[in-house]
Amino acid sequence: MVLRHIPIREAILGAAILVLLGVVSTRYSGFIAPANLANVFNDTAPLIILALGQMVVILTRCIDLSVAANLALTGMVVAMLNVAMPGLPIPVILAIAILLGAVMGAINGLLVWKLAIPPIVVTLGTMTIFRGIIFLISEGKWINAHEMSAAFTGFSRAAFLGLPVLSWIAIVTVIVFGMMMSRTALGRSIFAVGGNPHAAVYTGINVGKTQFLAFVLSGALAGLTGYLWVARYAVAYVDIARGFELEVVAACVIGGISIAGGIGSVGGAVLGALFLGVVKNALPVVNISPFWQLAISGSAILIAVAFNARAGRSQGRVILKSAEGSV
Repeated sequence: MVLRHIPIREAILGAAILVLLGVVSTRYSGFIAPANLANVFNDTAPLIILALGQMVVILTRCIDLSVAANLALTGMVVAMLNVAMPGLPIPVILAIAILLGAVMGAINGLLVWKLAIPPIVVTLGTMTIFRGIIFLISEGKWINAHEMSAAFTGFSRAAFLGLPVLSWIAIVTVIVFGMMMSRTALGRSIFAVGGNPHAAVYTGINVGKTQFLAFVLSGALAGLTGYLWVARYAVAYVDIARGFELEVVAACVIGGISIAGGIGSVGGAVLGALFLGVVKNALPVVNISPFWQLAISGSAILIAVAFNARAGRSQGRVILKSAEGSV
């Protein structure tokens, strides 16, 4: 039943995005021009990358509210490294960002796995700690564009086949996670742990370890996004991306990732992020205050959760009828 619901959900969300694009194009036809759509995708690329990491965590019945703080801390660290060592190669900076993000994700995972602390409590705590560390190491100061090297800020903006590197990294991440979730033992374990952790134990899956690895993946993607974000906007400060973690969770929920775990897809997470990205970019075009984005996102979340709950109840009724028929 799960496999039947996912394509329907993605089709509905994809249709909603197309309808939204059509409505906006009636006010401004240039919005659906290929160049502008490429810009919208590039604006949404960080959200797509983070949503994929969050998806893996949510599928295991956990949640990671520290992704934006992880992003901000990693971004500040690599920016400070660039100021101190302007000649540091970009591949080394990328490796440091991913490793640092993975370490922060591992901290979350260990606290959830070994100490059995609820994930929401753990990540709320580490979110605050990471923000505090940014203030301590930066002393509350900003790092601006003129302090960063041209190579540091230019990497994510460099164009390749008509798209910025930032967009290509998002595309590659989608492909990698799509293959991981569908063709690897880790992907199957993630779905199994979220679907039924007790049954997963009997099949030899270590539930705690799987959740730990999910947090590591989420942290690594947050670290990667931290560098890409700071490089693109050419600024690093304490409050960078504050509140962005809620948008990441919203993208997952809107994309059909069940908060109860075990149900969701890479395509759904990407479509959820794209929906929010189109909304965010379309509001100014139709002369609607960007503050309405919060209301629109909240409404979309409520509708998505209601849809999931209804689907879950329908699935339960089908199972009960099947059981009654076999008696």
